[in-house]
Amino acid sequence: MLDREKERHILLGRELIRNEARALDEAAKSIGHDFVEAVEMIAANPGRLYVCGLGKSGYIAGKVASTFSSSGTAAVWLHAGEAVHGDLCGLSKGDLLLAVSHSGETPELVALLPVFKSLELQIISITDAVRSTLSLVSAVVLLPGPTAAADPLGLTPTASTAAALAIGDALALAVAQHKGYSAEDFHHFPGGALGKLMESVYERRNAA
Repeated sequence: MLDREKERHILLGRELIRNEARALDEAAKSIGHDFVEAVEMIAANPGRLYVCGLGKSGYIAGKVASTFSSSGTAAVWLHAGEAVHGDLCGLSKGDLLLAVSHSGETPELVALLPVFKSLELQIISITDAVRSTLSLVSAVVLLPGPTAAADPLGLTPTASTAAALAIGDALALAVAQHKGYSAEDFHHFPGGALGKLMESVYERRNAA
């Protein structure tokens, strides 16, 4: 028999995972016309795609940028904390910004908005706050759903980051599909299991 303290840990772990699962289900249901607009904007973008965030949302932004880059869309992770101190990675007119922020009021990100406006960057945001500053300046706002905004215990983002990551991944792969990106385009992925998989793809293609 488990003692009461151990049972509490198990119950909390299950509650957190189930809450994240609910958030992911709501995020899936939220996919609609705004998502399609974001996909088409990214696919048609002649410049670079920057994915920006800070804190936990910053880590999500970095992973989403990586997903884009590995699926045929060159993307750069823009750390809002570094960017506000001058590290803007060579942003220029024609670039596109995907911003990730739970509150939509991250001070460092909000401080960058005048810079983005001066460069005429269009912004796509993934946020839980429809009336936030970030939402108001965004061309497209992707809202994960109410569960993502209500993390159990309220100590650190869990459901909100899971939902934001899922939407970011969905965007990247939908853009890849829109561009006609396929397994044969993975020539830039030479290492690991994917590299071995692609060796067999190339062998089959060359034998045909």
